Amino acid sequence: MADHGTRNFRAIASDIAEGYVSLNPLYLKPFNEVSLKSLYSIVMKVQASIRDEPFPYREVELIRKRNLKLQRLYTALIVIKNTARERKYKFL
Repeated sequence: MADHGTRNFRAIASDIAEGYVSLNPLYLKPFNEVSLKSLYSIVMKVQASIRDEPFPYREVELIRKRNLKLQRLYTALIVIKNTARERKYKFL
C-alpha cells in the first residue's frame, strides 16, 4: 500500500459511501493510530454532508441510494471503532 502520509482520506471516505471500497480489518491493518483517527473524522464529515443534502421526497431510488451511502459509512465507522478498540487506541 502507499505511504500513509500521501493517502487521501476524503477520497477513501467517498469510495466507501459509493460502495467501491469495503472497509474491513484487513484493509485497516497498515493504518496507524493517527491515520485511523483521520479516516474516522473524515468519514464522519462525509456522513454529515450527505445528511445535510435536501431529502429527495417522492423519489424512491434517490432515497434508497442516500440510505445505502449512510449505511455504508455507518458500518465503516463501526469497523474503525472496533479496530481501534482491539489495538487499544484511545482516540474515540
